[in-house]
Amino acid sequence: LLNFRRLEVTGFKSFADKVELVFEPGITAIVGPNGCGKSNIGDAIKWALGEQNARAIRCEKMEDIIFNGGSTRRPLGMTQVSLIISNSRKILPVDYEEVEIERRFFRSGESEYYMNKNRCLLRDIQELFMDTGLGTNSYSIMEQGHIDLVLNLSLIHI
Repeated sequence: LLNFRRLEVTGFKSFADKVELVFEPGITAIVGPNGCGKSNIGDAIKWALGEQNARAIRCEKMEDIIFNGGSTRRPLGMTQVSLIISNSRKILPVDYEEVEIERRFFRSGESEYYMNKNRCLLRDIQELFMDTGLGTNSYSIMEQGHIDLVLNLSLIHI
Protein backbone atom coordinates (compact mmCIF):
# COMPACT_ATOMS: atom_id res chain seq x y z
CA LEU A 1 0.00 0.00 0.00
CA LEU A 2 1.07 3.54 -0.75
CA ASN A 3 0.73 6.11 2.02
CA PHE A 4 0.18 9.80 1.52
CA ARG A 5 2.63 11.81 3.63
CA ARG A 6 1.66 15.38 2.86
CA LEU A 7 -0.58 17.48 0.63
CA GLU A 8 0.24 21.08 -0.24
CA VAL A 9 -2.45 23.14 -1.95
CA THR A 10 -2.16 26.73 -3.20
CA GLY A 11 -4.86 28.58 -5.12
CA PHE A 12 -7.01 25.48 -5.59
CA LYS A 13 -10.75 26.23 -5.49
CA SER A 14 -11.47 27.72 -2.03
CA PHE A 15 -7.83 27.59 -0.85
CA ALA A 16 -6.32 30.95 -1.85
CA ASP A 17 -3.35 30.67 0.50
CA LYS A 18 -1.01 27.70 0.83
CA VAL A 19 -2.48 24.92 2.95
CA GLU A 20 -0.46 21.94 4.09
CA LEU A 21 -1.99 18.73 5.41
CA VAL A 22 0.21 16.08 7.02
CA PHE A 23 -1.17 12.55 6.88
CA GLU A 24 -0.30 10.12 9.65
CA PRO A 25 -0.14 6.38 8.87
CA GLY A 26 -3.50 4.63 8.71
CA ILE A 27 -6.89 5.82 7.55
CA THR A 28 -7.42 9.56 7.23
CA ALA A 29 -10.83 11.22 7.30
CA ILE A 30 -11.40 14.89 6.59
CA VAL A 31 -14.17 16.16 8.87
CA GLY A 32 -15.71 19.61 9.15
CA PRO A 33 -18.84 21.70 8.63
CA ASN A 34 -20.48 22.24 5.26
CA GLY A 35 -18.57 24.67 3.07
CA CYS A 36 -15.17 24.33 4.77
CA GLY A 37 -13.46 22.68 1.77
CA LYS A 38 -13.49 18.97 2.71
CA SER A 39 -14.46 17.86 -0.79
CA ASN A 40 -11.89 20.22 -2.28
CA ILE A 41 -9.15 18.23 -0.53
CA GLY A 42 -10.26 15.04 -2.28
CA ASP A 43 -10.56 16.94 -5.55
CA ALA A 44 -7.03 18.30 -5.14
CA ILE A 45 -5.63 14.79 -4.65
CA LYS A 46 -7.47 13.43 -7.67
CA TRP A 47 -6.36 16.41 -9.74
CA ALA A 48 -2.70 16.04 -8.69
CA LEU A 49 -2.83 12.38 -9.74
CA GLY A 50 -3.86 13.49 -13.22
CA GLU A 51 -7.64 13.85 -13.38
CA GLN A 52 -8.47 15.46 -16.74
CA ASN A 53 -12.26 15.66 -16.50
CA ALA A 54 -13.36 18.92 -14.85
CA ARG A 55 -16.73 17.41 -13.91
CA ALA A 56 -14.98 14.63 -11.97
CA ILE A 57 -13.62 17.32 -9.64
CA ARG A 58 -16.96 19.18 -9.50
CA CYS A 59 -16.17 21.96 -12.01
CA GLU A 60 -17.72 23.13 -15.25
CA LYS A 61 -14.35 23.81 -16.86
CA MET A 62 -10.77 23.28 -15.68
CA GLU A 63 -10.23 27.03 -15.10
CA ASP A 64 -12.77 26.77 -12.25
CA ILE A 65 -10.16 25.04 -10.07
CA ILE A 66 -8.16 28.28 -9.74
CA PHE A 67 -9.17 30.46 -6.78
CA ASN A 68 -11.48 33.04 -8.33
CA GLY A 69 -11.25 35.79 -5.76
CA GLY A 70 -13.71 37.16 -3.26
CA SER A 71 -14.78 40.40 -1.64
CA THR A 72 -11.31 40.98 -0.17
CA ARG A 73 -9.11 38.84 -2.45
CA ARG A 74 -8.24 39.13 -6.11
CA PRO A 75 -8.41 36.06 -8.37
CA LEU A 76 -5.18 34.10 -8.69
CA GLY A 77 -3.48 33.32 -11.96
CA MET A 78 -2.57 29.73 -11.18
CA THR A 79 -3.09 26.81 -8.85
CA GLN A 80 -0.57 24.31 -7.58
CA VAL A 81 -1.05 21.00 -5.77
CA SER A 82 1.77 18.80 -4.47
CA LEU A 83 1.19 15.30 -3.15
CA ILE A 84 4.03 13.62 -1.29
CA ILE A 85 3.78 9.83 -1.10
CA SER A 86 5.85 7.42 0.97
CA ASN A 87 7.70 4.88 -1.13
CA SER A 88 9.45 3.14 1.78
CA ARG A 89 8.06 -0.23 0.64
CA LYS A 90 9.40 0.38 -2.89
CA ILE A 91 6.01 -0.13 -4.51
CA LEU A 92 6.71 2.67 -6.97
CA PRO A 93 9.44 1.85 -9.49
CA VAL A 94 11.78 4.67 -8.44
CA ASP A 95 14.74 4.86 -6.04
CA TYR A 96 13.22 7.43 -3.67
CA GLU A 97 11.85 7.01 -0.15
CA GLU A 98 9.29 9.72 -0.93
CA VAL A 99 7.81 10.70 -4.27
CA GLU A 100 6.43 14.17 -4.83
CA ILE A 101 3.88 14.66 -7.58
CA GLU A 102 3.13 18.27 -8.41
CA ARG A 103 0.68 19.76 -10.86
CA ARG A 104 0.23 23.39 -11.83
CA PHE A 105 -2.49 24.97 -13.91
CA PHE A 106 -2.54 28.53 -15.25
CA ARG A 107 -5.49 30.68 -16.33
CA SER A 108 -3.97 30.59 -19.82
CA GLY A 109 -4.89 26.88 -19.89
CA GLU A 110 -1.29 25.65 -19.63
CA SER A 111 -0.56 22.68 -17.35
CA GLU A 112 2.74 21.61 -15.84
CA TYR A 113 3.58 18.31 -14.17
CA TYR A 114 6.52 17.54 -11.91
CA MET A 115 7.88 14.42 -10.28
CA ASN A 116 10.37 15.08 -7.47
CA LYS A 117 10.81 18.66 -8.71
CA ASN A 118 11.64 17.50 -12.27
CA ARG A 119 9.31 18.56 -15.07
CA CYS A 120 7.58 15.57 -16.64
CA LEU A 121 4.54 14.57 -18.66
CA LEU A 122 1.15 13.50 -17.37
CA ARG A 123 1.87 10.11 -18.95
CA ASP A 124 4.95 9.76 -16.68
CA ILE A 125 2.77 10.22 -13.59
CA GLN A 126 0.13 7.82 -14.89
CA GLU A 127 2.79 5.20 -15.65
CA LEU A 128 4.34 5.63 -12.20
CA PHE A 129 1.06 4.62 -10.52
CA MET A 130 0.11 1.91 -13.02
CA ASP A 131 -0.69 -1.38 -11.25
CA THR A 132 -0.38 0.18 -7.78
CA GLY A 133 -4.11 0.62 -7.10
CA LEU A 134 -3.69 4.37 -6.81
CA GLY A 135 -5.03 6.71 -9.46
CA THR A 136 -7.82 9.12 -10.29
CA ASN A 137 -10.48 6.38 -10.10
CA SER A 138 -8.97 4.59 -7.13
CA TYR A 139 -10.93 3.41 -4.12
CA SER A 140 -8.11 4.76 -1.96
CA ILE A 141 -9.90 8.12 -2.11
CA MET A 142 -13.60 7.96 -1.30
CA GLU A 143 -16.22 10.66 -1.12
CA GLN A 144 -18.83 10.68 1.64
CA GLY A 145 -21.64 9.23 -0.47
CA HIS A 146 -19.43 6.38 -1.64
CA ILE A 147 -18.45 5.38 1.90
CA ASP A 148 -22.12 4.96 2.79
CA LEU A 149 -22.65 2.86 -0.34
CA VAL A 150 -19.69 0.57 0.46
CA LEU A 151 -20.80 0.12 4.06
CA ASN A 152 -24.32 -0.79 2.99
CA LEU A 153 -23.06 -3.22 0.33
CA SER A 154 -20.71 -4.84 2.85
CA LEU A 155 -23.60 -5.47 5.23
CA ILE A 156 -25.66 -7.11 2.49
CA HIS A 157 -22.90 -9.58 1.60
CA ILE A 158 -22.06 -10.62 5.17
